[in-house]
Amino acid sequence: MAFEAPPRLVRALGETAPDGDDWLEKLPEVAEQAIGLRELTVERVQVPGGRSSLVLLVRRGDGTPAVLKLAPPRSRPEAERAALAHWGGLGAVQPVEPRVAEGVLLLERLHPDVSVRSLPEAKALLEAAGTLRRLWVEPPGEYVFETVEERTGRQAEAMRAGAVGDAVALVDAALSARAELVAAPPERRLLHGTFRQSKVLAGERMPWLAVGPDPVVGECAFDLARLVRDRVEDLIAQPSGAATARRRVKRLAESLEVDQERLRGWALFRAVESGVRALRVGRPKDAELLLEFAGWL
Repeated sequence: MAFEAPPRLVRALGETAPDGDDWLEKLPEVAEQAIGLRELTVERVQVPGGRSSLVLLVRRGDGTPAVLKLAPPRSRPEAERAALAHWGGLGAVQPVEPRVAEGVLLLERLHPDVSVRSLPEAKALLEAAGTLRRLWVEPPGEYVFETVEERTGRQAEAMRAGAVGDAVALVDAALSARAELVAAPPERRLLHGTFRQSKVLAGERMPWLAVGPDPVVGECAFDLARLVRDRVEDLIAQPSGAATARRRVKRLAESLEVDQERLRGWALFRAVESGVRALRVGRPKDAELLLEFAGWL
């Protein structure tokens, strides 16, 4: 099958590619091998798709619909595989084959074009939060996941290096919040790691299931923090956006029984980290939205 990787994936991987990385150039060959090995029939490439992997909608030899996902090593696909296996389909998409090749996952087919983001905002937050709660389990003993401390430590170094202009004060505040938060986490759970409304798709086994984790082990408030800023463009456009954001922190903290101040701190850190990263890779409009949102917290 001849195909082109979606522009969104090409752009995103280009922003983070280390020197000499040739994963995108090898992708057509890798895809052909994965398809042939499993005797799959490709229906289409999922577009616009994600920013870290290629997703193909396929059918297996018996006609069963499935999803073939191909991801580079820097997207940590083996950690995703281990987390999905540990969740066992409770709250998340299920793998439909054991590990065959690194970076290649064959998953059950959900409804790829129907996420909770399609629901009214209040209902979307409720459904997303309920899905997230199911994923917060004790981490498995057989696989060592990255910790929140490790991941945010790397991010903190990049934030210090990339802080310029008006972002400096926000970076200082975010780093101060992180230092307090990692000092005494209240629990250690397996987390989705990159959870937001668009990562929750309609399914057959359950109404909503999470996809695309970048799993990490740490406190639940870290996982919930990314959900706080969902639909940030709409929040920024509202005259009452700042008040709405603060109410969202309170509502989500209460509904999932996490400490409100810890959730606010992680929401601040993650928004500033994303904003500084957007500045670094040349997305000034995204950076402006994220840093304005962070200033409200």
